Amino acid sequence: MPLDDATRTELEAAAFRTLVQHLRTRTDVQNIDLMNLAGFCRNCLSSWLKDAADARGVALSKDESREAIYGMPYEDWKAKHQKEATADQLAKMASVNHKH
Repeated sequence: MPLDDATRTELEAAAFRTLVQHLRTRTDVQNIDLMNLAGFCRNCLSSWLKDAADARGVALSKDESREAIYGMPYEDWKAKHQKEATADQLAKMASVNHKH
Protein backbone atom coordinates (compact mmCIF):
# COMPACT_ATOMS: atom_id res chain seq x y z
CA MET A 1 0.00 0.00 0.00
CA PRO A 2 1.59 3.32 -1.04
CA LEU A 3 1.92 5.97 1.64
CA ASP A 4 1.24 9.64 1.20
CA ASP A 5 4.10 11.98 2.06
CA ALA A 6 2.61 13.16 5.36
CA THR A 7 2.04 9.61 6.61
CA ARG A 8 5.53 8.53 5.50
CA THR A 9 7.02 11.50 7.37
CA GLU A 10 5.04 10.64 10.52
CA LEU A 11 6.13 7.00 10.38
CA GLU A 12 9.76 7.89 9.74
CA ALA A 13 9.69 10.37 12.64
CA ALA A 14 8.22 7.71 14.93
CA ALA A 15 10.90 5.22 13.88
CA PHE A 16 13.61 7.84 14.48
CA ARG A 17 12.25 8.63 17.96
CA THR A 18 12.21 4.91 18.76
CA LEU A 19 15.82 4.54 17.59
CA VAL A 20 16.91 7.51 19.70
CA GLN A 21 15.10 6.16 22.77
CA HIS A 22 16.66 2.73 22.22
CA LEU A 23 20.15 4.24 22.03
CA ARG A 24 19.49 6.24 25.20
CA THR A 25 18.70 3.02 27.08
CA ARG A 26 21.67 1.12 25.59
CA THR A 27 24.39 3.18 27.21
CA ASP A 28 26.52 0.02 27.24
CA VAL A 29 26.86 0.32 23.47
CA GLN A 30 29.75 2.67 22.85
CA ASN A 31 29.80 5.11 19.94
CA ILE A 32 33.04 3.62 18.63
CA ASP A 33 31.36 0.20 18.45
CA LEU A 34 28.43 1.68 16.55
CA MET A 35 30.83 3.38 14.13
CA ASN A 36 32.87 0.22 13.63
CA LEU A 37 29.84 -2.01 13.09
CA ALA A 38 27.23 0.25 11.50
CA GLY A 39 29.17 3.23 10.19
CA PHE A 40 27.25 5.76 12.30
CA CYS A 41 26.87 6.67 15.96
CA ARG A 42 24.94 8.99 18.24
CA ASN A 43 27.12 11.92 17.17
CA CYS A 44 26.28 11.20 13.53
CA LEU A 45 22.57 11.25 14.37
CA SER A 46 22.98 14.57 16.16
CA SER A 47 24.89 15.99 13.18
CA TRP A 48 22.19 14.81 10.77
CA LEU A 49 19.55 16.40 12.98
CA LYS A 50 21.47 19.69 12.97
CA ASP A 51 21.96 19.48 9.20
CA ALA A 52 18.21 19.01 8.74
CA ALA A 53 17.52 22.00 10.99
CA ASP A 54 20.06 24.13 9.13
CA ALA A 55 18.52 23.16 5.78
CA ARG A 56 15.16 24.40 7.01
CA GLY A 57 16.45 27.56 8.64
CA VAL A 58 15.72 26.27 12.15
CA ALA A 59 18.08 27.50 14.85
CA LEU A 60 19.64 24.44 16.51
CA SER A 61 23.13 24.45 17.96
CA LYS A 62 25.49 21.49 17.94
CA ASP A 63 25.05 21.17 21.72
CA GLU A 64 21.25 21.27 21.38
CA SER A 65 21.25 18.62 18.67
CA ARG A 66 23.49 16.38 20.77
CA GLU A 67 21.25 16.82 23.81
CA ALA A 68 18.23 15.89 21.66
CA ILE A 69 19.92 12.58 20.83
CA TYR A 70 21.67 11.80 24.12
CA GLY A 71 18.84 12.98 26.37
CA MET A 72 21.32 15.03 28.40
CA PRO A 73 24.26 17.33 27.74
CA TYR A 74 26.91 15.47 25.76
CA GLU A 75 29.64 16.07 28.36
CA ASP A 76 27.39 14.55 31.06
CA TRP A 77 26.75 11.48 28.89
CA LYS A 78 30.46 11.05 28.23
CA ALA A 79 31.30 11.32 31.94
CA LYS A 80 28.61 8.78 32.89
CA HIS A 81 28.80 6.26 30.06
CA GLN A 82 31.77 6.61 27.73
CA LYS A 83 34.62 4.20 28.29
CA GLU A 84 38.19 4.50 27.09
CA ALA A 85 38.50 2.98 23.63
CA THR A 86 40.59 -0.16 23.41
CA ALA A 87 43.51 -0.54 21.04
CA ASP A 88 41.42 -2.99 18.97
CA GLN A 89 38.52 -0.53 18.71
CA LEU A 90 40.85 2.28 17.64
CA ALA A 91 42.59 0.08 15.07
CA LYS A 92 39.26 -0.98 13.57
CA MET A 93 38.09 2.63 13.48
CA ALA A 94 41.25 3.63 11.62
CA SER A 95 40.76 0.85 9.06
CA VAL A 96 37.08 1.59 8.32
CA ASN A 97 36.38 4.26 5.71
CA HIS A 98 33.71 6.56 7.16
CA LYS A 99 32.38 9.04 4.65
CA HIS A 100 30.69 11.42 7.07
